[in-house]
Amino acid sequence: MTSATGDVLLFAVLPYVAIAVFAGGHIWRYRYDKFGWTTRSSQLHERRLLRLGSPLFHFGILFVVLGHVGGLLIPESWTEAAGISESVYHGVAFGIGTVAGVCTLAGAAILIYRRRTVGPVFSATTRNDKIMYVLLIGTLLLGLGATVLGNLTGHPHDYRQTVAPWFRSIFYLHPDTDLIRAAPIGFRLHVLAAWVLFAFWPFSRLVHVFSAPVGYLTRPYIVYRSRDEQLGSRTPRRGWDRPG
Repeated sequence: MTSATGDVLLFAVLPYVAIAVFAGGHIWRYRYDKFGWTTRSSQLHERRLLRLGSPLFHFGILFVVLGHVGGLLIPESWTEAAGISESVYHGVAFGIGTVAGVCTLAGAAILIYRRRTVGPVFSATTRNDKIMYVLLIGTLLLGLGATVLGNLTGHPHDYRQTVAPWFRSIFYLHPDTDLIRAAPIGFRLHVLAAWVLFAFWPFSRLVHVFSAPVGYLTRPYIVYRSRDEQLGSRTPRRGWDRPG
């Protein structure tokens, strides 16, 4: 297989396969595994480490996702038109992204340590969970490493000139593999790991990201104690009630 063919398979075919599996997998999971659509919470088994690791991970990953949405979907020309210079954008993105990435990895490390050392939590860990952790942490490490190492060596890569337009070209149905080939190997590995993670996503506990208690807004209220004076105020008579 030639290099050009490999690039087409990895950066033009794989993204569409991952998107199709991501969308179709969620539909299948919701239709046939509604009771499995859960995080399988282990809060009852241990709370101290969970209270520390869970907020770090979830708030960190939230900012990581927001940063990727802004960096990949918003063209460089738009931020420049808004008066934000490229140096300012990269400075803010690097600072916030690094902090968010470190918090996410720290939270994930605490959660993995908890899952490995707390007996009941470890017993509830499935092979699917282990694969999910490997893919998720691997994707985070590749992305954070590619960004931080580039800045530490003094040669940061402007992914808004390569990775971002390639990513948008996928949704234009005209993927430009030449753009992603111009990115350093670290960014390309990060991209590939992300697509594999997205393909695995519907079959893991990560589906809970798309869960929201919307039904609570419209469901009828539950009466636990009535204030109606006619209910429960009559003193029961002694003896047997007449039949009929």
